[in-house]
Amino acid sequence: MTRGTGRGAGSAAPRSVDVARLAGVSQKTVSRVFNDEPYVSADVRRRVLDAAEQLGYRLNNAARALASGRTRSIGVVTLGTALYGPASLLMGVERVVRDTGYALRVVNTMEGDPAGVAGAMDSLLDQGVDGIVISEPIDEQTDGGAPALRLDVPVLVIGAPPPVKAPTVLTAGHGADLMARTATEHLLDLGHMTVHHLAGPQRWYAARDRLEGWQAALTAQDREVPAVVSGDWSAASGYRAGRELAEDGGVTAVFAANDDMAIGLIRALTEAGRRVPEDVSVVGFDDIPVAAYVTPPLTTVRQPFDAVAQEGLKRLVHAIENPKAEPLTPSGPPVDLVVRASTAPPPPSRKTPARGRRTGSRAARASSPPLANGGLSTRH
Repeated sequence: MTRGTGRGAGSAAPRSVDVARLAGVSQKTVSRVFNDEPYVSADVRRRVLDAAEQLGYRLNNAARALASGRTRSIGVVTLGTALYGPASLLMGVERVVRDTGYALRVVNTMEGDPAGVAGAMDSLLDQGVDGIVISEPIDEQTDGGAPALRLDVPVLVIGAPPPVKAPTVLTAGHGADLMARTATEHLLDLGHMTVHHLAGPQRWYAARDRLEGWQAALTAQDREVPAVVSGDWSAASGYRAGRELAEDGGVTAVFAANDDMAIGLIRALTEAGRRVPEDVSVVGFDDIPVAAYVTPPLTTVRQPFDAVAQEGLKRLVHAIENPKAEPLTPSGPPVDLVVRASTAPPPPSRKTPARGRRTGSRAARASSPPLANGGLSTRH
C-alpha cells in the first residue's frame, strides 16, 4: 500500500537525498533522524519527517539500506480490547516474538475506526517492520467488501480471512469450528436431544466459526437446530439470554460462545429454578481462569493461544528470513475440551432414545483421571 507522494506518475521512488533537498538539510542529517540518533533539534527532525511524509518516503527505506536489509522487528495489528481471547492471544504473540530475538511493534485498532486495519498497517510500514501479524477479530467490511490491501512484507493473519495481498500470506488460529463442534458433541453424547446456542456478535469471525461448528454437529446427527440466542460476549448478555431460555422447559443443554456469557447464563438459570447440570447442562468456550471456580465449575473448551502464536510466528519468521523458500507447512491447533461439573445427562424424560446416541471413544475418555483444577481434559 502507498501514500500519495506529490510526485508525477511514473516517477522513481523517493530517496533520502530527495528528503534532504526538500527539508533543506544534509543527507547525513536525514539518516540521523531516521535512525533516531541524538543531537538533532526538534525543528530539524520535524522538517525531515514532514518532507518524508510529503514525498511518500518511508522510514523503512533507510533501514533497508543497512547491511542486513532488515530491522528485526515484527508489527502486530490487533483490536484494542480487554476481552480475554484477543488479549490472551496478543500476550502469546509477545512471548514468542521476544523469544525469536525480534522487536515487537503493536498498533491497536478501535471498533468503528474508519482507518481501521489499513491505517494500522500503514503506521507499521512507516516504522520499517520486516513482517506483520494481523490479529483483528472483527469483520469491518462494508456491503460489497473492499479491495485487498497490498503489502511488501510477509503477513500472518490469525483467526480471520486474509484482508491483504503480500509476497507471503500465512494464516493461523483456524479450528474454532472444530472446537465448537466438539463441545456440542459432548452434550449430545451425554444424551441431550439437541443443544441450544448462545452466540457472540456475528461481526466477530470467532463467533461465526463457533456458530458454524455447533450447527455442523447437530446436522451431522440429524438433530433439531434451535433458534440462536445472541449475546455480546459479556456476562450481562449471558444473563439476559439465560432468563429467556429458562422460560422454555424443553431446553436441557446450551453451548455458549464464551465463558463470560456461560457464567451469566448459569446465574439466570439458577435464579429461575433451573438447576445446572441436573436440569440444564452448560458448556462455555475459552477456559478463562475463573471457569474452574464458579458454581458449578464450568465445562469449557480451552483455547490454545500459545500454540497458535508459536506455530504462526515460527512460519512468519521463516518467511522473513528465507524469502525464496517454500512456506513451512501449517499444523492444526489442538482441541482441548475440559469437562467439569456443569454438564451431565439430561433428566430421564428428556433423554435421547438409545438408538440415537453415539458411542465410542468419548465415553471411554470420561473415565480419565481428573485434572488438578477439578475437570477432565479431552484432546483431539
